[in-house]
Amino acid sequence: MPAPVRISLDAMGGDNGANVVVPGAALALERHPEMRFLMAGDEAAVRPLLEAHPRLAAATELRHAEITIGMDEKPSQAVRTGRWKSSMWKAIQAVRDGEADAAVSAGNTGALMAMSKICLKTMAHVERPAIAAIWPTVRGESIVLDVGASIGADAPHLVDMAIMGAAMARIIFDLPQPTVGLLNVGTEEIKGIEIVREANRMLRETPIPGLAYHGFVEGDDLGRGTVDVVVTEGFTGNIALKTAEGTAKQIAAYLRAAMNRTWRARLGYLLARDAFDALRDKMDPRKVNGGVFLGLEGVVVKSHGGTDALGFASAIDMAYDMAQHQLMRTIRDMLGETSADASP
Repeated sequence: MPAPVRISLDAMGGDNGANVVVPGAALALERHPEMRFLMAGDEAAVRPLLEAHPRLAAATELRHAEITIGMDEKPSQAVRTGRWKSSMWKAIQAVRDGEADAAVSAGNTGALMAMSKICLKTMAHVERPAIAAIWPTVRGESIVLDVGASIGADAPHLVDMAIMGAAMARIIFDLPQPTVGLLNVGTEEIKGIEIVREANRMLRETPIPGLAYHGFVEGDDLGRGTVDVVVTEGFTGNIALKTAEGTAKQIAAYLRAAMNRTWRARLGYLLARDAFDALRDKMDPRKVNGGVFLGLEGVVVKSHGGTDALGFASAIDMAYDMAQHQLMRTIRDMLGETSADASP
C-alpha cells in the first residue's frame, strides 16, 4: 500500500459545513484507502457525523475549532478576528507545521487566500499566488489560471503562472511538456494590451524546461482544448469561469425543456438516454471541483462553497494528487531552472 497522504480539512467551511465535508471525506477515503485526515471544526457538530462513518472516524484526527469563518466575511475581518481559533486557520496551519500534506476548504475564498499567504508564505521567485482550475474541453481537460486569486497582473506574474500551471499539468495529465497559451483578444502578435504582449515576448525568448509555449489563445479555445494550460489574470479568469458554469446550466435547462415538450421528444430521450447521461456526466461541475492555490509554500485546495459530498470528494482527490506527486517540488524545480537559464 502507498505511503499515507495526510489531508487537513476545514470541516466548517462552505454553505453546508460538516454536513458535506464529512460524507465527502468518506467518499474520498473509499477511493484512496491509505489517506488520513485531520479535521478542524466544532467538535459537537462534527463528532456525530464522523461516528456515522466508522472507517473515516478511524482514519481521522478531529481538532476542535471555536470559530467558523463566514462565507460573506471580509478577508481582513476574518484575519483579524478569527485567525488563530478558526477551523480554516487550523487546517492551513497543519500544512505549515508538517502535520498534513495538503489542506482543503470550501470556505470564504478571500479569507482562505489571505490566511494561506500569512500562514504558508509565497514561494521564492513568485510575486503572487494564483488559483488554478480544471476546465472540461472537447479534447479532455485543460488547466486555467488565474480564476480569481487577484485582480490584474504584470508580465513577470503571467510568466510565473505559466510555469506553475505547466507544473500542475505535468502531474494531472502526466505530460512531460504541456502546451501553454496566453488568453488574449486575438492570436496575432500585435493584439492585446502591452502587459500581455510583453509576457508573450518573455515566454518566447526565455527557455523554460518542461513547458511548450503555444502563443496567444482566444476565448473559444478554452472549450476546444487548444492548449493544456491557459493563463490569464484573475479578473478575466473568474469571469470566464462563471460564464462557463452559467452556460452549462443554461444548456442543461434548454435540454430538459426540449425533452419534455412533446411525447415524441420524451420518447427520443428514452431512446438516447445513455448519450444524455454521458453528456450530463461530462458537464457535471462536481467532477472537476477544486481550485489549487499555486505559488504558496504548501498545497491548499479551494472547493466550491455550494458543492455536495461528491464535489467535495473531488476537491480532496485534487489535493491528494498534488501531494502524492509532489507539486511543490515540481514547481520549485521549474522556477529554479528558469531563473538559472534567464541569468546572464
